[in-house]
Order: sequence, then C-alpha cells, then structure tokens
Amino acid sequence: MNPSDNLKQIVEAALLASGKAMTLDKLLELFDEMEQPEKKELRVVLQELGEDYAGRGIEVKEVASGWRIQVSKECAPWVSRLWEEKPGRYSRALMETLALIAYRQPITRGEIEDIRGVSVSTHIMRTLLEREWVRVVGQRDVPGKPSLYGTTREFLDYFGLKSLDELPTLAEIRDLDVINEELNLQEPGAAATDDAAVAEEQNTSDDLQHESADPQAQETAPEESSPQLEPEAEQNTLTAADTDTDEKQA
Repeated sequence: MNPSDNLKQIVEAALLASGKAMTLDKLLELFDEMEQPEKKELRVVLQELGEDYAGRGIEVKEVASGWRIQVSKECAPWVSRLWEEKPGRYSRALMETLALIAYRQPITRGEIEDIRGVSVSTHIMRTLLEREWVRVVGQRDVPGKPSLYGTTREFLDYFGLKSLDELPTLAEIRDLDVINEELNLQEPGAAATDDAAVAEEQNTSDDLQHESADPQAQETAPEESSPQLEPEAEQNTLTAADTDTDEKQA
C-alpha cells in the first residue's frame, strides 16, 4: 500500500483504532521519515473525512486535544444504553462553579463564593480537580495567596469543544437545570441525597398540614394526628396496657 495514495484510509483507520483524539504530530509519527505527508495534506484528508461522515451516526470532530472519531450528538442517547453503568450526574452547585471558572478564569474560590453568594464546598472543588476539568493556574497576588483556577484540555474534550471561544455566549445560556436534565448529569451519590431531601420536604409539608387542621377535628380523631408508633414500641405499649388491666381485674 502506497501511503500517499491511501492517506485518507490510513488516517481514518488510525483515528478509529486509537479511541482518543490524535494531534497532527501524532498522526505524522505513523509514517516513516521518507513517506511522511505534510501537515497541510493531513488537514485536507481530515476535512474530507469530516465531509464523508456528515449525516452518519459517527463523525470526525476536532477538539482541544486533536482529531477523533466520535458518536454523533443525535445518536448519543441510544448508544449510551450499551453501557449498564449510567454516567455520573452532577449537582447544580457544581455546574454553576464549573461555569464560573470557564467564563471568568482565572478565578479564585473566594471570588466564586462572592458571585454565587454561598460557600463552595471542598467536595465540589475536589471533584472538578479529580475529573481534570479544572486546574490551579497560579496564585492571586493578595494576602493569603489564594489559588487561581482555570479549565483544562480535558474539559474541552469532554464537552466536544476545540477552544473556549466555542463556549456559548452568556446570552445563549439557558437555565442550568435544563442543561443538567439534557446532559443527564448528577453528582455521584446525589440521588440518595435528593431522595432524602424530597422525603424531608414531604414530612415538613405533612406537619404543616396537621398544624393547620381544625382543632376540633384533632380532638375528635386523636389517632389520626398522633404519630405512628414503630412496631416494637407499639407492642411494648400494648403489653403495658394489658398489665394494667390484669392488675385491676386482680
């Protein structure tokens, strides 16, 4: 096979086999010194591949780390069902923090807290750092030398961006709850926390309903307003009542 005549096929096969983004320099390493194409030729081939894949279930996409073959956005919801493990979901607080870092970088944790009006938990910052979506890019020249945070190439790759210039403008950003729902993202372990919050909210609502009920109705039906006893506690209460009855009969 002559590399010059089959350059498109070689590049396509390399992107497919790699399973990750490849830079032009990395693609050039596939060829011997005497048969290496020019970077301009590679760009032309990659553009042709992108046109060939247009309208299909997969696409050739340029991201921050290079070029890669990936599932198209339209087919992603169905393809994701191939994996039993569902993608992690992240909280609104984490997504807001990530958005502030992306749009206002470099930014300190204190500045994020000033903008959001609430403190940023250590867990959120640790998660962003462990995911390698953000990194420390320096320190602010103020007392305490707080760390400055910025986004990474991994952040751009994950969201399919070539550069920060491709981020939507602030005017185009919709409510983060809607974005979270579309991306199906939630912080790991947050499901149980959300369920507990819903249960607590429901219990609070029930308590308020009991307090606002008609006092006369509460007097006539004390059993309905009184909390339910646990099975063990209820059994102990009945045993004590039976004992009093037996003593009176004696």
